[in-house]
Amino acid sequence: MFDSLSDRLQSIVKRVRGKGRLTEADVDEVLAEIRTALLEADVNLGVVQDVVARIREQAVGADVSQALDPGQQIVKIVNAELVSMLGGETLKINYASHPPTVVLMAGLQGSGKTTSAAKLARWFKSQGRQPLLVGADLQRPAAVEQLRTLGKQIGVAVFSEPGDPVTTAARGLAEAKRLGKDVLIVDTAGRLSIDADMMQQVADISAAVKPNYTFLVVDAMTGQDAVGVAQAFHDTLAIDGVILSKLDGDARGGAALSVKHVIGKPIAFAATGERIDAFEQFHPDRMAGRILGMGDMLTLIEQAEQVFEKDEAEQTATRMLEGQFTLEDFLAQLQQLKKMGPLSGVMGMIPGMPKEMKDAQIGDDQVTVTEAIIRSMTPDERARPEMINGSRRSRIALGSGTQVADVNRLVKQFSEMQKMMKKMGAMSQGRGGKPSKKKGKGKGKDSSSSPKATMRQLSDMLGGGGLPGVPGNSGQGGFPNFPNFPN
Repeated sequence: MFDSLSDRLQSIVKRVRGKGRLTEADVDEVLAEIRTALLEADVNLGVVQDVVARIREQAVGADVSQALDPGQQIVKIVNAELVSMLGGETLKINYASHPPTVVLMAGLQGSGKTTSAAKLARWFKSQGRQPLLVGADLQRPAAVEQLRTLGKQIGVAVFSEPGDPVTTAARGLAEAKRLGKDVLIVDTAGRLSIDADMMQQVADISAAVKPNYTFLVVDAMTGQDAVGVAQAFHDTLAIDGVILSKLDGDARGGAALSVKHVIGKPIAFAATGERIDAFEQFHPDRMAGRILGMGDMLTLIEQAEQVFEKDEAEQTATRMLEGQFTLEDFLAQLQQLKKMGPLSGVMGMIPGMPKEMKDAQIGDDQVTVTEAIIRSMTPDERARPEMINGSRRSRIALGSGTQVADVNRLVKQFSEMQKMMKKMGAMSQGRGGKPSKKKGKGKGKDSSSSPKATMRQLSDMLGGGGLPGVPGNSGQGGFPNFPNFPN
């Protein structure tokens, strides 16, 4: 969604980086380009004017930093303003002292409200909570059935009954208390546009269940219309946060960059795809980092931790650092990596990743080519790729339906990666000894030499590398970060 804005801002940042000094004319030029970039991203005009004014004030009146050159100071200021525009701090969910914690979902029809309710329930479940979904959208045909279907997928019960939506919501609250559920998510009805009846109904439901949080679901594809919708709902319900749906779309991102400024409430969550698990807390600082091309390793780490088996990943990290990582291990890691979602999105979160790699549409079908090559090898060849001579490469290419050049590229890049990993393992031993294979958090344990800490260090150094064996990749043996290791 932010690709166009990201390209423009990164281009501006690239020009000012490294400059010994910035004149007022340089600042004016940078601000004019930032203003244009934000307007082209469909950001609210009032928001753009305020942001540009704040950047000018800080850039012109800033004290000279001993640690940063002028160009770096501009980057720092722009990053801080982006973080502020996107909400400032991540919304922290505080649970009710007397359960359940009630969450009311509001929004227009077609905004993705019902799906977002189910995704939010799944998120709460992943936090160790026991949610109950209430289907109070009784106007839209099959809305409750849709919620029941989604609830079944994620293993969350759904309560609903025909009749009055307000009564249904109230009875849902009573049911949550009876069942001992600690989170209640109420899905309300929407309309194609804002009208008095809808606003009154959702206000009555709010009065009946007294929500701890009221989340407005906004379709990120709607642009500036989303700002007006957010303001209208906030005037009626006192919104606590916004859930952005369809953040993976190709709209320009103006809604995400404007809504906080207009209603003063943060973006709480974002749906990053159609899958039920494509949903995450919204971190303004991380998103700003992505927009400016700084990557987002924290989100990448969190996603990896959700899909990688802890014991297996810890053993793999130790083998990597000892130079014993094989193509069999790499194949297993590729299969886990695919569970994290589209690989192009994963690439975009790695700091220093070249733009052409971020823009590349790397799909599972391309990774399948790499998998086919490895699966066409014998166990000995996977364990010792150096034994793969010319005749073996021809056989592997024939068996995998690829070219010998593809096999050559994979073997070469994997060999380079092995050398890099072994070198980094030696460096980590020099800092704190051999990575421990023991689990738990024993007293006195050196966390700096743990596999997780070392993998974080590796991610910093290998951020610009490529994914070995992926067609069209020009990386020099880099390897995606797979941290899932207890300190």
